[in-house]
Amino acid sequence: MVSGSALSAAAKQAEQLRKDGNIYFKKDRFGAAIDAYTEAITLCPNVPVYWTNRALCHRRRNDWLKVEEDCRRAIQLDYNSVKALDLGRGANPKGYMVDEIWQELAKAKYMLWEHASSKRSWELQSLKEACEAALREKHFLDDSQPEGFLDEAGISHMKQLEVLRQVFRKAGEADIPGEVPDYLCCKITLDIFRDPVITPSGVTYERAVILDHLQKVGKFDPITREPLDQSQLVPNLAMKEAVQAYLDKHGWAYKLD
Repeated sequence: MVSGSALSAAAKQAEQLRKDGNIYFKKDRFGAAIDAYTEAITLCPNVPVYWTNRALCHRRRNDWLKVEEDCRRAIQLDYNSVKALDLGRGANPKGYMVDEIWQELAKAKYMLWEHASSKRSWELQSLKEACEAALREKHFLDDSQPEGFLDEAGISHMKQLEVLRQVFRKAGEADIPGEVPDYLCCKITLDIFRDPVITPSGVTYERAVILDHLQKVGKFDPITREPLDQSQLVPNLAMKEAVQAYLDKHGWAYKLD
């Protein structure tokens, strides 16, 4: 059985390796950074930040297969991360670890989306070029038709090309970053909800933000100005589900400013 002191020593060593890796990364020494993060992973394999940091290095080296492997390993920790978030909220809803866990989870989710998006974009472009080539070949064969038919064939060819471009443009829209709908964002931070809670007046806020307001500004709803106590805040599960559904379809929204 491994003693607590040994585990603590391993965690400290892994954290130092992470810091070393960060220094190497900033100096564009990606090979050295990967080695440092790999050692950190060996010591503490269940810390998402080590996997996502190594994935960042692989991304800078355009090694997308390894990016995907590391991101998927980080995402495998998703369940534990979410459970840790729930535990963290119960112990200290404004705690540093809650925000840190969310940030690492969001970074892994965003990188996984970015890789998948790049792959989809390449596949769509390849398919589009193949379809355009097929249309050009068909148009070339139509040129052998009687002269009166040529003008009609040319017009038809241009229409088909335009329809084709519209289809592929529409297919790629889901991967184009845009604006997150206002109803999915906190009215104070204007950021997408992470842990939404609703007040008796029906206004939804980010939990940590409204708690900070109640502690530092006063015990009232910042929008309705009605009296408000921490005990009156209720998790907005419907909003949480709506946010998750949106993130599942628009992975770019995981990106942190």
